[in-house]
Amino acid sequence: MVGIGQCSLDHVCQVDGPPEFAGKAPIFAHREEPGGQVATALLACARLGLRACFVGTVGEDAAATRVLAPLREAGIDLSGVRRVERARTQLAVILVDRASGERTVLWHRDPALALRPSDVPREAIATAGALHLDASDPDVAAFAAKLAREAGRPVFLDADTAVPGMAELLAQVDFPIVSRGFARSFFGTDSPREALRGLASFGGRLAVVTLGELGALARQGEQVIESPGFRVAVRDTTGAGDAFHAAFLWAVLAGRGARAALRLANAAAAMNCRALGAQGGLPGRGALERFLAQESPRPWQEP
Repeated sequence: MVGIGQCSLDHVCQVDGPPEFAGKAPIFAHREEPGGQVATALLACARLGLRACFVGTVGEDAAATRVLAPLREAGIDLSGVRRVERARTQLAVILVDRASGERTVLWHRDPALALRPSDVPREAIATAGALHLDASDPDVAAFAAKLAREAGRPVFLDADTAVPGMAELLAQVDFPIVSRGFARSFFGTDSPREALRGLASFGGRLAVVTLGELGALARQGEQVIESPGFRVAVRDTTGAGDAFHAAFLWAVLAGRGARAALRLANAAAAMNCRALGAQGGLPGRGALERFLAQESPRPWQEP
């Protein structure tokens, strides 16, 4: 599979709740950890047994080496990574509440890191099992998705921010999986069910709105699927969505049905929440299967 999008060096800071604006607050623990939506999802895919190729950009700095190291160690093809002269690798400051594990992300991406159409590996996409995208560069993502569609390859999308060009991108995606925040801002409704109806109208095979600890809501044709999440001791919710995307993609490629794929995705997301950092708790296939054999989802709760 091919993944095109972000990688990041995350400064993970444990705090007691969100700081008051214009005030001061202590950091109780600080770690630098690799992250980024697509990079983390590809690492999770590799741990589940998929071969992957990452296409993205990094700066000419030490952070680039740190960010790419776990991908290289997992055997992910990095030939599609472009190093940008005089640029800094994308970074994020992630404030993690010590009590709940919920996080707030502050990020910075040098404009020079923007992907270009020439970065898109046409041959790799044409022969890949799937294409996974984020929406950091929606025009380039739409271009890549069109190539994949023309080659008969399924396209998966991770969208958490509504940006210009999103409608054109959604029209080229088979499996759009969006956050509740995206659903609210893009469709202008607080109802995930109404947003899901709008998401499905773009013509994908299966549309999904993720709901954090509650799980996910999906639509396949006229069928709406309620997929509850799992209860775990949450340490850090960073990367939960990335783990969700990876396990869902893996399950679809393995021929699992929609309900089974969503259950696997919710389980992987929950497992990753038990460790600090976006990539701290990404499960392998054996660990994921053991978790599912031992744990049951929480009862469905309407969001």
